[in-house]
Amino acid sequence: MREFAVVSDADIERARRDRDFRRDLVSVHLDILLAALNRLRAKSGAGANEQALISDGAQLAVRLADILHALASGKADKPAT
Repeated sequence: MREFAVVSDADIERARRDRDFRRDLVSVHLDILLAALNRLRAKSGAGANEQALISDGAQLAVRLADILHALASGKADKPAT
């Protein structure tokens, strides 16, 4: 799994037009986020800053999962702008 995936303007434009690409893009970034959260969580001695990052990351992961669910159920034909 890549540690970071750059999203270009062209990717964003394509995601607006191509539902499958949008789903794949969100899925890849959710996987990257979850891997980073697991690495951060596994670190011993995580301080308050790391705990805040984990909390923020978990909230973002839930939002990405909600987007994937909406795409799968057909409720997200057009992304929010």
